Amino acid sequence: MVGKGEAAAQHKAEDHEEDGEMVGVVKLISAEGFEFVIDKKAAMVSNTLRNMLTSPGGFAESRDGEVRFPEISTAILEKICQYFYWSLHYASGKETAEFPIEPEITLELMMAANYLDT
Repeated sequence: MVGKGEAAAQHKAEDHEEDGEMVGVVKLISAEGFEFVIDKKAAMVSNTLRNMLTSPGGFAESRDGEVRFPEISTAILEKICQYFYWSLHYASGKETAEFPIEPEITLELMMAANYLDT
């Protein structure tokens, strides 16, 4: 995961398939305009993002490889990106760890997670 202004943020989102899995990056943009460049595989943890990025319906998000969230703050989107990577790491169920959530962001995070279907 890379924030705006860092070298990887300059990369254009590109997709290709490797061993049946989508490879590449996607840019998630918060309400304040902060950009998070994450692995497409991590973004696919969200069913909403998966549909936006893979549907044949011609979503601009699929074409451009970036998704804007005008209602999700930078702090919440950062936590969501952390969750995507946490979920990938622990998806097998072989090892477990609790995902830390600060109490003061719980409600806003739950609303964003509900929208993203994660």
